[in-house]
Amino acid sequence: MDTTKNIAALFDFDGVVMDTETQYSVFWDELGRRYHPEIKDFGRVIKGQTLTQIYDKYFAGMDNIQKKITADLNNFEKGMLYEYIPGVENFMKELRVNGIKIAIVTSSNEQKMSNAYRVHPELKANVDFILTAEMFTHSKPDPECFLLGAKVCDTVPENCIVFEDSFHGLEAGNRAKMTVVGLATTNSAEVIRDKADVVIQDFKEFGFEKMKEIMR
Repeated sequence: MDTTKNIAALFDFDGVVMDTETQYSVFWDELGRRYHPEIKDFGRVIKGQTLTQIYDKYFAGMDNIQKKITADLNNFEKGMLYEYIPGVENFMKELRVNGIKIAIVTSSNEQKMSNAYRVHPELKANVDFILTAEMFTHSKPDPECFLLGAKVCDTVPENCIVFEDSFHGLEAGNRAKMTVVGLATTNSAEVIRDKADVVIQDFKEFGFEKMKEIMR
């Protein structure tokens, strides 16, 4: 590590900070059955991508359907449950006490995040930065979002640790040349084990000291 620079913890949001991925799977799997029955587990396939990226890849030229999906998704997100992944709040507090920069780096847009802020107004105060889809040109698995996370935290990739659950997010963290912790919240530990430096179920038994050991 570069001892002249900050250490930064970069958290994906859905499935890492908030336990929302199972809810999204219900929504997107239904759309997959309706519009792309040839794609198995559509909800899992699109995880980690922005809405724009999903539209460009799977609903190109389907303007009316895109508008309907957007409206339905906005309504769905307003009624979602936003519950913290076990242990993440205490872990973030421990990081703050130890001077670690914290950024949420998410493919969600600002409108969706505003729903989370209404339920958890403390969220913004618990982190240093929140980077949303509007801030990126390229979506995960492109490393752009995490490299921007390093930049806003005034540090370098080798000083960053990424917390991710989706295949696209894990790949983005690896491509950014950062330490990667996989959360087995969306996919099983077995299928993401080779994509992360370490895999955890949640943050209940994961603290600052364990994070330091991984980053050595």
